[in-house]
Amino acid sequence: MIDVPVIPSLIATDLDGTLLRGDGTVSARTEDALRRAEEAGVCIVFVTGRPPRWMGAVTEAIGPHGIAICSNGGALYDVRRQELLETHPMRAEDALATVTALRTGLPEVTFAFEYPGGFSHEPAYPRTLWDMDAADRVAPAEELLAGAAGHQVFKLLAKHPTMDPDAFLRLGRELVGGFGEVTRSAAVAMLEISAPGVSKASALARWCAERDIPADRVVAIGDMPNDLPMLEWAGTAYAVANAHPEVLAATVRHTASHEEDGVAQVIEALLG
Repeated sequence: MIDVPVIPSLIATDLDGTLLRGDGTVSARTEDALRRAEEAGVCIVFVTGRPPRWMGAVTEAIGPHGIAICSNGGALYDVRRQELLETHPMRAEDALATVTALRTGLPEVTFAFEYPGGFSHEPAYPRTLWDMDAADRVAPAEELLAGAAGHQVFKLLAKHPTMDPDAFLRLGRELVGGFGEVTRSAAVAMLEISAPGVSKASALARWCAERDIPADRVVAIGDMPNDLPMLEWAGTAYAVANAHPEVLAATVRHTASHEEDGVAQVIEALLG
């Protein structure tokens, strides 16, 4: 039995590993739960590490539900209109200092950058299925940051070829220090870095404040370390059963895995 202690004004859910199944789809049960929640007056906000350029791949799956906070708080995206609304970029000097600190401490690290309209990466940056969009530019990080796009970067990506992902996160935070907000959400050794103070929690808190929605009226659901600030901020937080051990340990309330419609089960309990 899912415990939902408060009927919220807003449900904030992560996408990959939380709402979406492993194949990137949303089940009919979850689709129906999202629709019923909005019909009941509950606002749905997707809060994801995905950049806006990846949202088109899931728009059909998640349906026309409101707003997505993308890139761990670095960008705000209108799902219905498929439009980028705002970004919170890193200062160019902070992005460069981040690259310098990580490259000095871990010379094998390679970098990519997300900004409005696209992304760029270094020649050695390992591409994945998600990164197959054509890059605007391919060049050394220092050269990319010296250009106009370097002043618009709202997400910096750093990959290491061999490190354990959690060890990379711990060391990355030590090396970067106050130059950026460092987190991770992938199964590989990839750091996701945004401007200092920018996180899923900060973006969600700002969006809620503009609509007079207090934290105690928010239910948040997630699975990875990049979700922890949001789960700590929300009045009620759930981890899906497949969540990272740190997320499971940090949350009192748990639901079923993303393959078993854990988000839908929370919403169904909420709606009675």
